[in-house]
Amino acid sequence: METPIPMMDGSCFKVPQRLETERLVLRMFVEEDWRALHEHYSDAECVRFTFGRAQSEAGSWRAMASMLGHWQLRGYGPYALEEKATRLVLGTVGLWYPIDWPEPEIKWALARRHWGQGYASEAVRAVQAMAGDSLPGLPPISFINSANAASIRLALAVGATLERETEFRGACWHVYRHPSPRRA
Repeated sequence: METPIPMMDGSCFKVPQRLETERLVLRMFVEEDWRALHEHYSDAECVRFTFGRAQSEAGSWRAMASMLGHWQLRGYGPYALEEKATRLVLGTVGLWYPIDWPEPEIKWALARRHWGQGYASEAVRAVQAMAGDSLPGLPPISFINSANAASIRLALAVGATLERETEFRGACWHVYRHPSPRRA
């Protein structure tokens, strides 16, 4: 049975199109966001474990377009991560499930100058809670290259636990399971 493609008006989206935390807004992408995302995607250190090389402006635009398309195909996807105080797009955090991933995951990708300020963990916790409410069947994973120490630290900090190791694209990757939200 084929899954229906969601409509642009969001009528088939499985999760909210906007979340807020104390400091952040997680929202759908708009075309202008690619410029802010390019700060992350053009930094070879930021994309060492994902793309493996810095992206051109066109590559950054295509990466954002694929995240927007993910919403249309899966009914959920990554959000643009915007700081409330400045309205600056810091990166992306949200649900991600490409065709070759083992399960739906919570992904994060912030420009390097925003690392270490708690933005990613704040956003991930909001996505964990949203996923528990909107998609309660299975807690998501984070699928992390085993050499990506910073992402592993973040996964552990937000309560994810190492579930298994697997070979993926010629490297060892870890599957971290996010906790199920506690229901009152």
